[in-house]
Amino acid sequence: MSLSVETYPTLREASQAIGDRARYIGGGTLLMRAVNYGDQSFDRIVISREIDRTIRNEGQGVRIGAGATMADVLASRDAGFLHPVARVIGGPAVRNMGTVGGNLFAAAPFGDFATALLALDATVQMADGQNQPMESFLSGRDRARGLVVAVTVPRVSEREFRFAKISRVKPKGASMMAIALWLRGSGRIDEARIAFGTMGPTPLRAKAAEQALRGRDLTEPGIAAALAVCCDGLQPADDPLATAWYRRAVAPVHLKRLLLETR
Repeated sequence: MSLSVETYPTLREASQAIGDRARYIGGGTLLMRAVNYGDQSFDRIVISREIDRTIRNEGQGVRIGAGATMADVLASRDAGFLHPVARVIGGPAVRNMGTVGGNLFAAAPFGDFATALLALDATVQMADGQNQPMESFLSGRDRARGLVVAVTVPRVSEREFRFAKISRVKPKGASMMAIALWLRGSGRIDEARIAFGTMGPTPLRAKAAEQALRGRDLTEPGIAAALAVCCDGLQPADDPLATAWYRRAVAPVHLKRLLLETR
């Protein structure tokens, strides 16, 4: 496979250069793997000299530059609630290179950080200036063709946000399943957002379970209805890590553990 490499001064110019046969390279953990395995779907690599690795409080949320690595997230106090997610992505080499923007494009069984951002109702800022909710980004055309500049995440407490990665090889193996929760309310749950990773082609919300949790207590009887419907709308597949049947069977078990986790 013959590859050409093009370098542009800004992210906007790099975004305009991306087409059907071109891929943008950030940290390279995904793209270079594709190159090494002889992926024939592209023959141009696009690079930008403009790289945004900043992480800062902005308005009511935390803005994370798409070029920020998992190591950058772990070094940021502002993104402290996301440390449990960044900590379980790969080993040190991957965390030093893998970027937040790149993780949004990671196919199952990867994309753990994107799962957390979906549960947290993050907003994606594109190079063309448009903003869109994480859920529409993951399901839309821009995920395949656009260039992400940053994501903005609401500031949440560690009590409100919960994350679990279930893998066969620990601590850095690929996910058999990932679950992220954002629970709001004092005593009873006023609002819940639940996202599953590796339960579809992209991270997906368990909306039936979210609805079933509203107004409930975090007790075994209180969460029973949510557990019964937690796989509704999800699309697990068979792969070398697990079968779709197994994923559906264990999803309620792992969700229950996460919901009842003592905080």
